[in-house]
Amino acid sequence: MPDTGNTGRPDGTEQGGTHEVPHASLTYTSYLALDEVLGAQRPRSAEHDELLFIVIHQVYELWFKQLLHELGYLQVKLEEGDTPHSVRTLRRTLTILKVVVAQIDVLETMTPSQFTSFRARLEAASGFQSSQFRELEAVLGRRDRGVFEHYPAGSEARTRIAAAMSRPSLFDSFVCYLREHGYDLRRRDDVSLPAAPSRAVRDVLLRVYADDGGPASVCEHLVDLDEGIQEWRYRHVKMVERTIGGKEGTGGSSGAAYLRTTLSSPVFPDLWSVRSEL
Repeated sequence: MPDTGNTGRPDGTEQGGTHEVPHASLTYTSYLALDEVLGAQRPRSAEHDELLFIVIHQVYELWFKQLLHELGYLQVKLEEGDTPHSVRTLRRTLTILKVVVAQIDVLETMTPSQFTSFRARLEAASGFQSSQFRELEAVLGRRDRGVFEHYPAGSEARTRIAAAMSRPSLFDSFVCYLREHGYDLRRRDDVSLPAAPSRAVRDVLLRVYADDGGPASVCEHLVDLDEGIQEWRYRHVKMVERTIGGKEGTGGSSGAAYLRTTLSSPVFPDLWSVRSEL
């Protein structure tokens, strides 16, 4: 009889003489790399609350990774003029931001004394060193090369942040989207510089809102995104004040004092200021 090449059985085993050898099949644990994920929490003290602190911040980094993934896709869809997929992606991004903000409620169950019990073990480690959050800020339009001081020359983190600051920001992609829909705007000549509020942009936005179509819906979702980022910043600074008051942050940061300076910096200033003219 010819060999059909099919030696498997419906129960997932292979016929091998008198023995049946199980397939090395994919499992829930292997697909999610749970051995690596669940082994990545390594407290430096015996304090009960340190594990919570580590888990919360690791989950933040996972969400930052997903936000970068979603915003990269959003930029592609905006530049294609694709309203439905842009709106769907913005809705997902907004939902993720709500989860990110809600995690602060969990972190705030830790009292100042509970945090102090292991804080010294953090040494120079600080949330200010989150390269993914710096990259996220760059995608949203931040162009402050001073953040490079926290990362060694030639490091992967520094390279990624620099690359993000050299690419078009989310608002630059939105300008392309508006052009795709017939509105007369042009992308900035040098996207590596911070975008300044623009009378020309606001004039176009007035027409967009007057037309009240798909682009107006995208505008509103971008305002929702901006508001979500500002809500995250506000909840973050209040959490820091609640936990360490006015103390200096770990790693030599100024703690809440610095965070307060970020509260009045909208991502899309023209989308806010145009509302006074509608």
